[in-house]
Amino acid sequence: MTRLISVAIATAIALTAGVATADNAESPACAAPPALTRIEPPLAHTATRIEHAKALTIVAVGSSSTQGSGASSPSFSYPSRLEAHLKGRLPGVEIRVINRGKGGEDAAEELERLGRDVIAEHPDLVIWQVGTNAVLRRDDLEMDEVLLRRGVSLLKQSGADVVLMDMQYAPRVIERRSHATMEQLIAEIAHHTGVGLFRRFALMQHWRATQQPESPRMIGADGLHMTDAGYGCLAASLAQALASNWEAHRSTAQRGGDTAAKLADVGGTGLTATAATGGH
Repeated sequence: MTRLISVAIATAIALTAGVATADNAESPACAAPPALTRIEPPLAHTATRIEHAKALTIVAVGSSSTQGSGASSPSFSYPSRLEAHLKGRLPGVEIRVINRGKGGEDAAEELERLGRDVIAEHPDLVIWQVGTNAVLRRDDLEMDEVLLRRGVSLLKQSGADVVLMDMQYAPRVIERRSHATMEQLIAEIAHHTGVGLFRRFALMQHWRATQQPESPRMIGADGLHMTDAGYGCLAASLAQALASNWEAHRSTAQRGGDTAAKLADVGGTGLTATAATGGH
């Protein structure tokens, strides 16, 4: 079974080489350079569970764009579609993505409910979408930094892998002067705390710059919330980013195991040689 899961992950990574599957065939508008969909550092906990074909629980927490505002139905929210993509990529693993998005919430409200709405589900991975409402409401983000660091620390203490997802690239967001500061702040927190970062803002900015006239809009008429097309591309790109991270961890662990085995062989040979020469 472990070998089957490893093969499934490796197959998923072939997407980055341009192999067509249902995940990246939804729309050419979803295409993006690998650098924009890379999540670092390794999500070791979830990668290990996948390697051993253990069930995976993912909790998506955030505000309206996690809840699915703008989608035509709950099944078109990004968490619902992410679950479908991951199940397609990893058929040997039981995967559940729980949607804990609440429209209008900010970091303070999300932090307050992390315990009961997120950690209580015993997640293996938490995807925390954050930053948009803060940018829409204020320019001073000092308290947001404090709250985000506190929330990340709480999630890490639970043993779950953590990925921070930043704001959507949308007219109402980019007209606010604090959007660049928030984008940088989330990236710095992810780096300093050693959790993953999914750069939704930069990814959507790329989609907007390369969008063809006939492509469906990714942001709705309200200038803020994503459409079915936007959520679809987001889910497909996030699934690819997670699969790439898990495969990179598996490859690194495999290389580490091979190196350890070689060192053990060398060490064993050395001991044998020493014994044969009388210890000199």
